[in-house]
Amino acid sequence: MKLSRIRELRKERGYTQVKMQMLTGIDQSAYSKIERGERYLSFEQCKRVAQALHTSMDYLAGLTDEKKPYPRSKRAE
Repeated sequence: MKLSRIRELRKERGYTQVKMQMLTGIDQSAYSKIERGERYLSFEQCKRVAQALHTSMDYLAGLTDEKKPYPRSKRAE
């Protein structure tokens, strides 16, 4: 997981960690630990963070440099 990408995108979007808590349901203190590399995201948490930051899980993981999310399937909504 490219932790700097999570922090970078959050700041780009103008979101605070508290805003991320509201968007993802991940407690702010836990989210802070994730950004510092002291805690890992579960698959479900990574999915929620990617959706909140309007990106893909692949971008967060460093597998692509494309920030834009993939088109969503009808089943994901």
